[in-house]
Amino acid sequence: MDDEYFMRMALAAASQAKALGEVPVGAVLVRNGDVIAAGFNQPIGQHDPSAHAEIAALRAGAKARANYRMPGCTLYVTLEPCVMCAGAMMHARLTRVVYGAADPKTGACGSVVNLFAEEKLNHHTAVTGGVLSDECSLMLSAFFAERRLQSRTQKA
Repeated sequence: MDDEYFMRMALAAASQAKALGEVPVGAVLVRNGDVIAAGFNQPIGQHDPSAHAEIAALRAGAKARANYRMPGCTLYVTLEPCVMCAGAMMHARLTRVVYGAADPKTGACGSVVNLFAEEKLNHHTAVTGGVLSDECSLMLSAFFAERRLQSRTQKA
């Protein structure tokens, strides 16, 4: 099993978000090659600004493991995590984060800031970016293009 395999699972989770009209971001939590949990964006439907894909996967994983700490786990996510999600990942003591598309507006793995490289923090998580980035980016750009088209159609 490799990074692309699990990223494809995260893309499938992102499709669930898209089907609900949410920004299509998906996440899969893995330990020793086994999927522990998955999540997808639901802030609109849940009326919850913290209902990002990563947070959903971490919450489900913590319940499944009966522990909020997840050393030895890797989180695969289709979009570079934001500051909120990066902070949650560090608190969960994830070993590794793998993301697909970079986020030049809110990315906390180097696009805007790099929380994972901050030496003053007490836990460090390895980061791998750009896995299936074209597919992840395409899903997001197609979603927003469709949303802009719908907005223009409604205004006309």
